[in-house]
Amino acid sequence: MLFPDRAGDPDLVVCSDTVRERRDEALSAFGFREAADDWRRVCEHPDVDAVFVTAPNMLHVEVVQAACAAGKHVFCEKPVGGTPEQTARAAAAAREAGVISGVGYNYRCAPLVRYAAELLGSGRLGEVQHYRGRFFSMYGNDPLGVLSWRFLQEEAGYGASADLLSHAIDLAQMLVGPIVRVVGARGTYIRERPLPQPGAGTHYGRGRPGDPTGAVTNEDWAGALVVFESGAQGTLEASRALVGPSSEMAFDLYGSAGAVGWSLERMNELRLYLAGDEPHAGYTTVLGGDRFPRHGSFVPGSGNGIGFEDLIAIENLEFLDAVARGEPYVPGFEEALACVQVQAALVRSWESERWEDVAPIAEVIA
Repeated sequence: MLFPDRAGDPDLVVCSDTVRERRDEALSAFGFREAADDWRRVCEHPDVDAVFVTAPNMLHVEVVQAACAAGKHVFCEKPVGGTPEQTARAAAAAREAGVISGVGYNYRCAPLVRYAAELLGSGRLGEVQHYRGRFFSMYGNDPLGVLSWRFLQEEAGYGASADLLSHAIDLAQMLVGPIVRVVGARGTYIRERPLPQPGAGTHYGRGRPGDPTGAVTNEDWAGALVVFESGAQGTLEASRALVGPSSEMAFDLYGSAGAVGWSLERMNELRLYLAGDEPHAGYTTVLGGDRFPRHGSFVPGSGNGIGFEDLIAIENLEFLDAVARGEPYVPGFEEALACVQVQAALVRSWESERWEDVAPIAEVIA
């Protein structure tokens, strides 16, 4: 087993999907005891302690609220709500029910990201002056890519600012601290897409020239200038429609005594510059290895890489350990709420075309 020191062993009780073939696969491939076509069966099941929510974004809050009302701990894929207001309702439901919550900001789990946080915490990088965060992906750059729920405001909520930028915002606030001011813009580059076949394919599906099309109703790109509470400044960007980057979830952090840079596309490498090493010597490439947190659970030695799925394994382990021990899990819904407060300020900036302060969602609604 990967984690012999785990607090307990998970029991896969029941899953839900509207498509029979996917329910059957979950039973045969993953070992769930039961499968249902109604997600409410999962929330109501007496043997379930924790519910994992992976439905389309705009359905998250309803499932989260039902699970919390049933006293279940809840792990939800990001964004916890399709809109910032939905995330605020989900966080309130977990808070009021007293359940443990978790959210899928899995890039926090990368061993070299944790090492970057350690370098920051020890003061070796000095005072943070600038941060550049981004998530550039090509999954939506094909005009024949089907009009899945991800491209529809009524089903996904916001587009790149929720699906991708949420990761960049979370990592920025984890590493540097709260963001307090934002100004930004958005764009939609592919405005029509082929309609998908109901119940078939994924958001990676592809239509054919001449197929009936529908309108894309959320954004392909979002970008922002930000100011942190510490006074540091930064830029955040996300796009699902660029040509070039496959999955460039990345950051560059510049301090008064050093700098670090990391990208998911080269997740087993960290670019590190420490000013005290030698003036103007340039970056050193630090290779991942078992001396960094959790890396050795998958592979021994240095330079032997781990993969994206291993980040999910770490995330699941740490959430389930928190549930088994009855301890809070970070990142939970409060961290998701902190993220969407930045997103809400960005959305207001789209409309006002000016700097906006980050404020609690309740104040924004009022």
